[in-house]
Amino acid sequence: MKKQFFGLFGHAFAGKKAWSLGAILCLLYIFACSVLKNGSQTANGKPPFLWQNANIYFLLTDRFQNGDKTNDLNFDRTAPTAILRGFMGGDIKGVTHKIEDGYFDRLGISAIWFTPVVEQIHAAVNEGTGNTYGYHGYWAKDWTSLDPNFGTQKDLEQLVETAHSHGIRIVLDGVINHTGPATIQDPFWTNWARTGPNCTYKSYETTTACSLVDNLPDILTESNAAVDLPPFLIEKWRKEGRLEKETAELDAFFKRTGYPRAPRFYIIKWLTDYIRKYGVDGYRCDTAKHIEESVWGVFRKEADLAFHDWKKANPTKVLDNNSFYLVGEVYNYGISGGKFYDYGDKKVDFFANGFDALINFDLKSDAQKTSYETIFSKYDNLLRTELKGKSVLNYLSSHDDGSPYDKSRQKPIEAGTKLLLCPGTSQVYYGDETFRSLEIQGTQGDATLRSFMNWNELITNAERNGFKTQEVLAHWQKLGRFRLEHPAVGAGTHMMLTTEPYTFKRVYHSGKYSDSVVVGLDLPKGKKTLDVGSVFADGTVVTDYYSGQKLRVSGGKVMVDSGWGIVLLGR
Repeated sequence: MKKQFFGLFGHAFAGKKAWSLGAILCLLYIFACSVLKNGSQTANGKPPFLWQNANIYFLLTDRFQNGDKTNDLNFDRTAPTAILRGFMGGDIKGVTHKIEDGYFDRLGISAIWFTPVVEQIHAAVNEGTGNTYGYHGYWAKDWTSLDPNFGTQKDLEQLVETAHSHGIRIVLDGVINHTGPATIQDPFWTNWARTGPNCTYKSYETTTACSLVDNLPDILTESNAAVDLPPFLIEKWRKEGRLEKETAELDAFFKRTGYPRAPRFYIIKWLTDYIRKYGVDGYRCDTAKHIEESVWGVFRKEADLAFHDWKKANPTKVLDNNSFYLVGEVYNYGISGGKFYDYGDKKVDFFANGFDALINFDLKSDAQKTSYETIFSKYDNLLRTELKGKSVLNYLSSHDDGSPYDKSRQKPIEAGTKLLLCPGTSQVYYGDETFRSLEIQGTQGDATLRSFMNWNELITNAERNGFKTQEVLAHWQKLGRFRLEHPAVGAGTHMMLTTEPYTFKRVYHSGKYSDSVVVGLDLPKGKKTLDVGSVFADGTVVTDYYSGQKLRVSGGKVMVDSGWGIVLLGR
């Protein structure tokens, strides 16, 4: 760059005894603009990170990788459980190890979301089909502690730092709606929660002022009545030697904010502490539609402040100037609904209450359609009109959706193509990329979706349904890396170029930065020619991110000779 700078401006300095600071800065500004205008990179040589284009990997902490076998058993959790209903050893260290060995880098992952790691109820709960422990993380006992089965505070700190060193953001999973079921070891949160009636989903009230299921205490998020800390929590903190510290922090929080000491504000304080302490980049908000939408607006406010405080205290660790990211699980919300979720008697705009994005439950059904263009053009249109400035988190399978796209894993290649090339943010559920089985014999309910990550199948390159594991992974890796390096894929404007063969372009512009790509799908194997004249000028060298070839545009076209029917072109 230094050589290029003097090549451009060296003559201007010749024979001059002194230059004003303003003149030098002006020349530097012109030079920077020239670099940005003529390339697809930002000043640091990398494309900007955009949440609208993020490729988020979602995993169950307990089911991904066992990085520390010494923490596999805690709180005497030894009772026999139903199939896939007990702890299996996955932990925070395991996720960190996979970041360190480059697994997520090769997959083109830009953010990792994992299930809650706060301390869970200790005992098992009999749900009718056998015992279940809180392996999934959604049965909180103490929001201020990490569950030792998942790891330690130091482990979480190391995970965030390691992820950030790889340019990967961390999204925690936050639960404000409920605690864990009551057991002899884990009593109800007296004055904090209701245990009935169960939700019937017929109206706003019967979706928010209710318990999701039997024996799952529902936090009184609508209440402004002051409550004391539960006695069991006070005793727990006293035994751990941190009662004075925790109560002093709560006193300071309520004094600063002026909030009443109502249940929701305690939990908001506890969850945002993880942002302020570790610099996590986002939260996925569990059961968002079961809480009054204004609660999320307050959570947003406190999360933003905590993120600002962390950045101020850690200036050398800040990745960029992106705001804190908040994505909501409004169960059954779909992009077709635009900004609103309909309770039946009331429509709510969750985007106006703090959320950058909502999980999109439409794609799993939209993806059943044969036309890529039908999906892509629909999503592009909605993201540019009704949802302008916001986004959706697209997924095809998850931990609690019993009717995912391609549950039997018959179409793992097509699934990757539809998800990772769809406008909006993408969510890869752990094992999508290795087509981990979602049909486990003997399981009940959502347990079948939550088997341990199929690392052994990846090592042996196991074959199922006519696909080999490493072949499927390579497909997801190529698409993921393409998306990672080109913000236009998820955040750009979509336009079809030709119907047969099917090709399209995506173009993204923001300030001085621009990015353009051309994609061809369902192409013939061997030689194929793509018309790219509306995107790339003659003489431009582009890369086909699928075959790895570098190609030169000539006569407005690019000729690709590869053994695949997909082409991913970008500079």
